[in-house]
Amino acid sequence: MAIGRQAGFTYLGALFLVVLMGAALAGAGQMWSTAAVRAKERELLWVGTQYARALRRYYDNSPGVKQYPVSLEELLEDNRHPVPRRYLRRLYPDPFTGKADWDFVLTVDGRIAGVHSQSSREAMKTARFPPEWSDFEGKTRYAEWEFVADRAFLSGAPAAVPASPAAPSVPPGTPLGSPPGTPPAPR
Repeated sequence: MAIGRQAGFTYLGALFLVVLMGAALAGAGQMWSTAAVRAKERELLWVGTQYARALRRYYDNSPGVKQYPVSLEELLEDNRHPVPRRYLRRLYPDPFTGKADWDFVLTVDGRIAGVHSQSSREAMKTARFPPEWSDFEGKTRYAEWEFVADRAFLSGAPAAVPASPAAPSVPPGTPLGSPPGTPPAPR
């Protein structure tokens, strides 16, 4: 009888250990999931800022009448000048959809003044945005984060806005156009 009891306690101990390990793995999975979403949020802010700045440079470099592009491809090669200009190296995908399927903020004449995600996911980040995107405070969905070259096109935006968005804080020596978290170049 004693051997049967010991086997029963060993079985219960092993079962208890499996339950504890499952709970620990579930907690770690939740933590990794949260970290992944936070990383995608940082990437969305970086990519959106790149688009907004490229749109602003395209507008500022317009020969004659200032205008925004009709398509994002025009940011890759602006043929309105004798020597084509480039405002983006490539079209960046939306971190939440994985595709370059951005929705646009359009001007009255149908030109692209800004981009925003198509993701209707609920945002984890709702406060403490960089100064150029302070109007994202309290927005609950990623699709509400509109990266606009000139905030005057947003409804309810103040009439006076800075000519271009402020640069994000980047450690000295970091290559221009590098995503957040890129280490500074060796000296």
